[in-house]
Amino acid sequence: MRGKNAEAAMTQAEKGEPENGREKEKEQRGVKRPIVPAAIPEPLQEHIQSDYVVVIHPGSSTLRIGRATDTHPAGIPHVIARRHKQPGQPTYSDKWLLREGLNKQESNEQRQNGLKMVDQAIWSKKMSNGTRRIPAVPEQARVYNKQMRPAILDHNSGVKWSNTSHHPEYLVGEEAFFVNPVDGYNVHYPIRRGQLNIHSGPGGSLTAVLTDLEVIWSHVIQKLLEIQLKDLKYYRCILLIPDIYNRLHVKEMVNMILMKMGFSGVIVHQESVCAVYGSGLSSACVIDIGDQKTSICCVEDGISHRNTRLCLAYGGADVTRCLYWLMQRAGFPYRECQLANTPDCLLLQQLKETHAHLDQDVCGLQDHEFQVRHPDAPALLYQMRLGDEKLQAPMALFYPATFGIVGQKMTHLQHRSPGDAEDPHDEHYLLATQSKQDQSSKAAADRKAMTKPGMFDDVRGQALDVSERGHMLEAELGPSQSDCMGPGNDGEEASAALFSRKTVVSQFEGKALGLDKAILHSIDCCASDDTKKKMYSSILVVGGGLMFHKAQQFLQHRILNKMPPSFRRVVENVEVITRPKDMDPRLIAWKGGAVLACLDTTQELWIYQREWQRFGVRMLRERAAFVW
Repeated sequence: MRGKNAEAAMTQAEKGEPENGREKEKEQRGVKRPIVPAAIPEPLQEHIQSDYVVVIHPGSSTLRIGRATDTHPAGIPHVIARRHKQPGQPTYSDKWLLREGLNKQESNEQRQNGLKMVDQAIWSKKMSNGTRRIPAVPEQARVYNKQMRPAILDHNSGVKWSNTSHHPEYLVGEEAFFVNPVDGYNVHYPIRRGQLNIHSGPGGSLTAVLTDLEVIWSHVIQKLLEIQLKDLKYYRCILLIPDIYNRLHVKEMVNMILMKMGFSGVIVHQESVCAVYGSGLSSACVIDIGDQKTSICCVEDGISHRNTRLCLAYGGADVTRCLYWLMQRAGFPYRECQLANTPDCLLLQQLKETHAHLDQDVCGLQDHEFQVRHPDAPALLYQMRLGDEKLQAPMALFYPATFGIVGQKMTHLQHRSPGDAEDPHDEHYLLATQSKQDQSSKAAADRKAMTKPGMFDDVRGQALDVSERGHMLEAELGPSQSDCMGPGNDGEEASAALFSRKTVVSQFEGKALGLDKAILHSIDCCASDDTKKKMYSSILVVGGGLMFHKAQQFLQHRILNKMPPSFRRVVENVEVITRPKDMDPRLIAWKGGAVLACLDTTQELWIYQREWQRFGVRMLRERAAFVW
């Protein structure tokens, strides 16, 4: 019945066909038109409409999905285990806490240097009573922990491997976590560090990753939302994407949602803007700290400023791994712990969430206990003694050298579109069709604009004609890039300027910026001082990567100490918001997507299935709430 009522709620414009044609089609299918009052009150109309909108927020470690009318979304681990097609195949498993760049020779040296900076920062900040903090000596904890032996709580841990006796083709979520390695299943995380997990190993092709996404999402929609897949034609979808997105990946996900899963319409929106909607703010500097990545972006009046977007390639999982390394240094009594073992990863994450903090007043050695419950093993109770390790691990977010990641690009920026054959009127076309006269007349203004970051951020509201958008993109990319596309330019000079700019960008992207420095850099890229003051007054932290005791006060102190003196005098209050409206920060972006479904202004953003069939990716350029 839900699907039939939804069909009645869909408007004639959405169906794209005359009313009489609709009725005939329904009669042929045997669908009776439900009785609807002639005049439905507006609140009820909104309720009916949003009840048939599914909001999907795909994260690297957790998928959050639910109806726009749900109080909380369903959340499951974003992982799938697929059965081997042939017996005897080698087992492949994507890693959770392990990553490339950790086993190089300089990795340990970098980690030690980062830890020295962390210790210096801990010592330099006084406690609330005005005294210096006395550091705990790891050697004392190590002597105690090495003597500890586990106590057996129960000979049966109560945890079981997932049941694969009926040989299911795939397992999703928690069941995929607890697949016995000998059962012949490959484990895949379809999203890593906010992007589709494309790699050269098994299941790493774009087609395979998209298939995994479709299976996981369809499974959750059927099992947890109790929506039959055949009824998705009556539903629409709001998809949240990262601030720094891959256009090809977004295009393929939209195609999957409309053409394969069968939703009737979709809206694509950025996580940062949805986070602002969900928190009830109008403008904010949004810091989204996830499991695999940290993204920063300044949002003003529903617009994500393009030049302020940063993506840092570290997150909560790196803090967990750093805590494990520090605990090992302190003689971690559970010596069988392995980062490649998923149950052990879950244990380490639990220890981080329970014990890690950013409270400078907590010092000295403290005793803790934890349980190890693994399938086919007894339940064990361990005791351990820890000191500064609980503070040092989350502080690595501000000194990322402590993570020991070598040879990887740690900072990502929003790059220009590489172009798409299906979208002939993209920014390349706009730049190429600029007349030489127009370019000359705007050259002086554009060069001046290039010295002010953020001048040509995303614009939404009124439709821009081809000329206006062309000038905007020309200025954003700079004369060195845009002029080389027009006729009669000096190719060598343009190439040299382009190479110079690329070199500057690549050097910046190679650096591992600390969280506080990245926030200051993002705010500094705003167009005006008034916007910067707004951002300093509203720093919104979402995601699950900074949910530590006293994290709000710690981050606020770091920002105040490092912000430019000129703003320190004029900004009345630097406010860091970690729990707006006392909501779980992990759910705020999803909640913003649900709010978006209820707005009247949302109606013009929908991309419908028939439009996508006809126009393809061009619909994203026309309908997206940001410059595609």
